Amino acid sequence: MVPPAATSTPTKPSRTLSTAEERREAILTAAMPVFAEKGYHAAPTTEIAKGAGISQAYLFRLFPTKEELFVAVIERSRERMIETFTEAADRADAEGLDPTEQMGIAYGDLVGSDRDVLLVQLHAQAMSGFMPAARKAMRDCFAALYALAAERTGGSPEELKLWFAGGMLINVMTAINAEQVDQPWARALTDFDGDCFNG
Repeated sequence: MVPPAATSTPTKPSRTLSTAEERREAILTAAMPVFAEKGYHAAPTTEIAKGAGISQAYLFRLFPTKEELFVAVIERSRERMIETFTEAADRADAEGLDPTEQMGIAYGDLVGSDRDVLLVQLHAQAMSGFMPAARKAMRDCFAALYALAAERTGGSPEELKLWFAGGMLINVMTAINAEQVDQPWARALTDFDGDCFNG
C-alpha cells in the first residue's frame, strides 16, 4: 500500500520584532540631531518619533517625558566623548605619544565632524540653568570626563583645569565656525593642534 502523499503547508517567513531596547536606540539616534538643531523647547517629539519609525505614543511609553528623552540624549553625547577620549588615549599609549594632547586633538576632531555632539552639549549647558535633570546630567558628564582624563593623563588638578579650558575653547570656536574666518583672532584661537592641550 502506498502511503498518502505528505502535504506541506507553506510556512510564513519569520518576523523579527524590535525589542524595546532597539526602539530606544532608534529614538536616541533620531533625537540627537533634532535636539542639536532646535534645542529642548523647539524640538518636536513628533519629528523624533517619525525619524525613529514609531508613533509618538510609543515614544512616550519608552521615554515618559520629553525631559527624560533630552537627558538620555545628553548621556549619549557623554558616551561618545568617553569613547573618543578612551580610543585616543589607547592610541597614544601604543604609539608613545602624549595622551593629554592626543585626547584633546581627538575631541577637536569629534566636534568638528559631528556637530550634534557639540550642539547637544551647548543646549544642555544652557538648560542646566533651570532644568535640574539637565544640570545633573552635565555634572555627571564632567565628573566622568575628569575621572577619565585624570586616570589616563596623570595630570594635576591645575593641568586638568587648563585642559578642560582648551575643550571649552574648542566648543565656542567650532560653534561659531571661527575656522572659516581669516582674521588674526580666529587663526590664533582655532589653532587646536598647538599648545591648547599641553597645560
